[in-house]
Amino acid sequence: MTILRARPAPLVAAVAALAAVTAAGTALLTGPAAAAQGCRVDYTPNQWPGGFTANIKVSPGDTAVSGWTVTWTYAGDERVTNGWNATVSQSGSTVTARNVSYNGSIPAGGSTEFGVQGTFGAAGGTPTGFSLNGVPCNGAGPTTPPPTTAPPTSAPPTTAPPTTAPPTTAPPTTAPPTTAPPTTAPPTTPPPSGCAGAVLCDGFENQTGSTPSGDWSVVSPDCSGAGTATIDTSTTHSGSRAVRINGAAGYCNHVFVRTTKNLSGLGSVRYARIWVRHTTAQPTDHTTMITMADAADGNRDLRLGGQNGALQWNRASDDATLPEQSPAGVAQSVPLPTNRWACLEFMVDGSAGQLRTWLDGVAVTGLTADGVPTHDIDGQWYNRTWRPQLTDLKLGWESYGGGADTLWYDDVAVGSSRIGC
Repeated sequence: MTILRARPAPLVAAVAALAAVTAAGTALLTGPAAAAQGCRVDYTPNQWPGGFTANIKVSPGDTAVSGWTVTWTYAGDERVTNGWNATVSQSGSTVTARNVSYNGSIPAGGSTEFGVQGTFGAAGGTPTGFSLNGVPCNGAGPTTPPPTTAPPTSAPPTTAPPTTAPPTTAPPTTAPPTTAPPTTAPPTTPPPSGCAGAVLCDGFENQTGSTPSGDWSVVSPDCSGAGTATIDTSTTHSGSRAVRINGAAGYCNHVFVRTTKNLSGLGSVRYARIWVRHTTAQPTDHTTMITMADAADGNRDLRLGGQNGALQWNRASDDATLPEQSPAGVAQSVPLPTNRWACLEFMVDGSAGQLRTWLDGVAVTGLTADGVPTHDIDGQWYNRTWRPQLTDLKLGWESYGGGADTLWYDDVAVGSSRIGC
């Protein structure tokens, strides 16, 4: 799959209106505005053997829309299984994505984003035929409409130049964008990234030095080495600061930042939302990014990291993994995307002994321990009774083999109910 970028397309849409006359008067009903000049859909995939995710950016161009439907066609045998920030369906090779309640309105010159996750058998092809509200995008001119406009062109050939005049009248449609510095609204089209009353809510904006301090301390749980933890002002998810971890390869390069907040008031159920970005695809070797000490397990850590190229939970006390590291088990997990911010959420229920994980709002089957042992997923996890009592939160990097990585953490929240992305 490739990244598709668009160039401004000709003016291809008009506004539809329906007038209804009643005994009391006349009512005007308008539907969502169609896409206009410069309509663009950018499709950015992240692919691994047999599966993929894709981030899709929708830009309507010179006219605002109050609701949107995006369609495209896969060239291969891709099947979309999940979506976020949109309602997604697929018929044959054609995918249809519709806005959800909070991101239907896009101002002129603005954009919004959504994502999909899917699978494929053979190598996937390049998606084509992108359209917004039925209008071709990405520089693809309207092939059906021209025949409709052809008769007028053939009638007075000299009127064809005036047909280029309307595009000159179209730029006034760019006047609203000037009036609409609410073009700052697009960042708020996804769900608000607030903390929903969380006990811990930190975007690291109160950090004043280059080394994490205050609500965070730098720790090396087992042994220290070449790994470092710093405050970064150049790569952030929001605001002006994030934590950067330079994770070195090889054992004994462990480095984490540990919250100094008291999380004991959370009770037996804890939800976390962590935005994370990293540079290097997860290796075959076992690595860890997030750990929490478990008072019910000798204060040994419950760890979230990766192995065999995909995300994995691991217990330090007995090295049990979730999912099991069989080919079928690993296939039920997903890799953490590289070079973009990803929203990682998890829930640990200590009283029920359950664990759930979401990546970019999508539940990951292989990272779910539901209390009923399932072969290849949580069969090994329940080889003994598991009732965790988590006491802290650490963000960083441990490598138990050849893996090195650079990671950033931002907008961290921990609470007793799901916080969301």
